[in-house]
Amino acid sequence: MKFEELDLEEELLDGLWAMNFRECTPVQELAIPVLLEGNDLIGCAQTGTGKTAAYLLPILNNLVLDKHAHDAIRAVIMVPTRELAQQIDQQVEGFAYYLPVSSIAVYGGNDGMVWEQQKKSLDMGVDIVIATPGRLLSYIKLGLIDLSQVKYFILDEADRMLDMGFIDDIMLIIKELPTKRQTMLFSATMPSKIRELAKKIMYQPKEIRLAVSKPNENIDQSVYICYERQKPELVNILFSSMQTGEKVLIFASSKIKVKEVRRILKRLNLSVIEMHSDLEQAEREKVMLSFKTGKVNILVATDIVSRGIDIDDIALVINYDVPHDPEDYVHRIGRTARAGEKGRAVTFVSEQDQYKFLQIERFLEKEVVKNTLPGKLGEGPPYQPQKARRSRFVNKVKSENKKATTRGRNKKSGPRKPFKGGTRSKT
Repeated sequence: MKFEELDLEEELLDGLWAMNFRECTPVQELAIPVLLEGNDLIGCAQTGTGKTAAYLLPILNNLVLDKHAHDAIRAVIMVPTRELAQQIDQQVEGFAYYLPVSSIAVYGGNDGMVWEQQKKSLDMGVDIVIATPGRLLSYIKLGLIDLSQVKYFILDEADRMLDMGFIDDIMLIIKELPTKRQTMLFSATMPSKIRELAKKIMYQPKEIRLAVSKPNENIDQSVYICYERQKPELVNILFSSMQTGEKVLIFASSKIKVKEVRRILKRLNLSVIEMHSDLEQAEREKVMLSFKTGKVNILVATDIVSRGIDIDDIALVINYDVPHDPEDYVHRIGRTARAGEKGRAVTFVSEQDQYKFLQIERFLEKEVVKNTLPGKLGEGPPYQPQKARRSRFVNKVKSENKKATTRGRNKKSGPRKPFKGGTRSKT
């Protein structure tokens, strides 16, 4: 479908034409008509599908038609990170080039000068505020922002915001919004906690869902079946074949693991930095700048950077741990082979993760190439994912039975008291 076939204002279509936007992506074709009708919407779509334009275009179109005070905030877009806020603000600027619509990105982790610039812009009046939860809540608590006339509220990458612990901030912000509004929630995944949130903040929402796309064909995917102890040296061997200055992104399963992997790589004299939710916003920005500019070419991270961050020249993605589900795998390796370039994605599969990786292969509908371990590392475990599954199941049952036995004993007689000597009665 072409954008001209949608019920959009001419000035908005002119902006799209100038930006070389001709045809709708699937999510845009589904979402834009629903939003133009004024419905609340739940959209399940990953980064790169065009979901930002799917909600921005209806909002911009309606802002042109709506009659409202020139200094009133009419739309609030909540995002998890500063980088995403900046990207969306730039898109608004492009789409609204021929429109009398203004926007501002509001985020934390800055010096006092940026705070003053944001405050001044808000005082002058803007139509759209794109904000991270923490900074927006700060403005609310200080009485520096009025959300009483907001008509459009968007939660973008809602799953990431909940994973990062923003749920309480989001609920406090929602209390400041008018009850009568149009709410849009976009998320790459749709776990139960997202649906629970939707029930609380939305009114009879429509729902669209796009299947997670398969990885870019330009990504050379492969795995190493290895023991956990073999992973550090395997990373070192992979780096020895890299060209100087090439960027490498390493994903680990938790922030504790990220810190551990960084320590291991530092001991190997590799230039490496880490990214996880324990870092303050200012620290995250410093880390991302160092990585983007090539000052440091190895970044170890949790899934906090698996979506919404655009760095076009990452040569290699390493999954130090197998991700929890196929969608996370697609998002992770999608950080390479961007902007038409080629890239590599290597996954380390330990014994306990073999069945998990089999599930990823089933989702991909293909078998991923299994590399031979370098000779100096010795033999790795055999690839027997079904056996690994049975082993995990048996261990889980044993653990649950042990807990049940302990609970039963304690319930009947309470904790055992130590015998402190003397004679016991036989009666």
